Amino acid sequence: MDNNQSKVAELTSENTGFRREITLFGGISIIGGIMVGSGIFYLGSYVLMRSGMSQGMALLCWLIGGVVSLLGGLCYAELGTSIPKAGGGVVYLTEAYHPAVGFLSGFNSWLLGGPGSISALAIALPTALAPYLGFGGMGIKVFATVLIIGLTIYNFFGVKGGSKLQNVTMVAKLLPILLIIVVALFAGRVTPDLSLTIKHPETMTSTNPFSIIAFSVIATLWAYEGWTNLNSVTEEIKNPKRNLPLALIIAIGGITLLYTIFNFAIYRVLDADTIYAEIQAGNYFLGTEVARRTLGSAGAIIVIVTMVISMFGSLNGCILAFPRVYYAMAKERHFFPSFAKLHPKYRIPHVPLFVQAVISLLLVWISSLDQLTTLVEFSGCIFNFLIVLSVLILRKKYPDLERPYKVWGGVVTVIISALLFLGLVVNTFIDDPKSALIGMSVPLIGLVMYFILGKYNETHPLPEETFED
Repeated sequence: MDNNQSKVAELTSENTGFRREITLFGGISIIGGIMVGSGIFYLGSYVLMRSGMSQGMALLCWLIGGVVSLLGGLCYAELGTSIPKAGGGVVYLTEAYHPAVGFLSGFNSWLLGGPGSISALAIALPTALAPYLGFGGMGIKVFATVLIIGLTIYNFFGVKGGSKLQNVTMVAKLLPILLIIVVALFAGRVTPDLSLTIKHPETMTSTNPFSIIAFSVIATLWAYEGWTNLNSVTEEIKNPKRNLPLALIIAIGGITLLYTIFNFAIYRVLDADTIYAEIQAGNYFLGTEVARRTLGSAGAIIVIVTMVISMFGSLNGCILAFPRVYYAMAKERHFFPSFAKLHPKYRIPHVPLFVQAVISLLLVWISSLDQLTTLVEFSGCIFNFLIVLSVLILRKKYPDLERPYKVWGGVVTVIISALLFLGLVVNTFIDDPKSALIGMSVPLIGLVMYFILGKYNETHPLPEETFED
C-alpha cells in the first residue's frame, strides 16, 4: 500500500474510541439546539435597522442568511462523510492546506470562537431574566458562571446525556415558537409591505445596495450560527454517512423557514411604523411584543420561558461540541498532548472540556455581549470560506476518497458558497474595521503557538489510552 492509499484508509476509517450515541434526531437537535437561541426574538430589529426598516429587504436577508448557511452545510456534509473524524473543520483544513491552517482554525476556536459563544450565551440568558428577577451586572455574571460550571460537569459524564438534553430542549423551545407564529399569522391584521423600499435611511450605515444587504445578512448569521458544530462530533454519530448530511440539510433548511416565517408573522401584528417606534424606545424584542399583543401577559411569559430554554439548549450544545475540535488538534500532534486523551470511563475529551470552561469564565468576567458576538461571527466567516474551498482541493488531492455524499450543484455550489463567505468578511472590514482587526489578531497569535507547540510535541508523546468497559 503506497502512502496515498494509506492516508486515504486512515481518513476514511470509522474506528474510534468514542461511543456512537448520537442518532439522526440527536444530530438535528444538536444543530437546532445551538442555532435557535435568543436571536430569533431580537435580531429581527437589527436586520430591519440595517435594511432601512424595509420589511421586504429584511425578509430577503433572512432568506439569504439561510441559503449561505445551507450552502456551507452542504459542503460540510461532503467533508464529514468522506472524512468521518472528530474535529470537523480543523481536520479538513489540515488535509486540504497545511497543518498550520487547521491549527489556526482550532486555536481561534479554542481561544475565541468556542469560549466566546459559550460566554455570550451564558451572559445572554440571565440578561433576559434580569428585568424579572432584579439582576444587576454582578448578578448576571455570577449566574453565567454557575451555568457554565454546571453544564460542563453534566457533559463530563458522557455524550449520551448531553445529546438527550439537546433533544428535550429542542422540542421544548420549538412548540412555543410555533404557537406564537400560528397566533400571529391568524390574529394579525396588518398587511406587510414586502417591497424593497427603504423607509428610514437614518438607521443604515451605508447607501450602497450590496453593502446594505451584506451588513444585514451578517446580523442574521448570528442567529444561524451553530450549524458547523455537528461535524465536530462525527465519531459519535450513528451511521454518519447517512445521518450527518441528513441532519445538516433538515436542520438548516427547517430553521431557515422557521426564521423567515417568524419574522413575517411579526409583520402581521406590527406595522413598519410601530416597529420603528418600538426600536426607538429601546424595545428590540419584537417577538416578545407580538406575544404580549396577541396572547396578553401569558404571551410575554411564554416568550421569556422559550428564550431561556433556547439559550440553555444552545449553551449545552456548544459545551458538548467544541472540545472535540481541540481533541482533533491534539491527535494531529499540534496541540497540548493531554487534550488527545479520552476519559477511560466516559469516553469524552475531558481535559479540553474543563480548559474550555476556564477560558469561557474568564471571558464572562472581562467582555461584553456585543463584543463577543461580533468577534465570533467575523472569525467564523474567515475559516468557513477556507473550509468550503477545501471541498474542491480535497477532491483533487484525494480523488479515490470515498464520498458517500457529494455537494448538490457540484463546483458551482462550492464556489458560490465560498464567495458569499468571502464577501461577508470583506464587508465587515469595511463596516466594522475595529472588530475585524481584533478578530485577525487571534490567528496571528496562533501562528506563534503553532511553532512553539510543534517543538514541544517532538519530544512529548501522546498519552496512551485505556478504556473501561
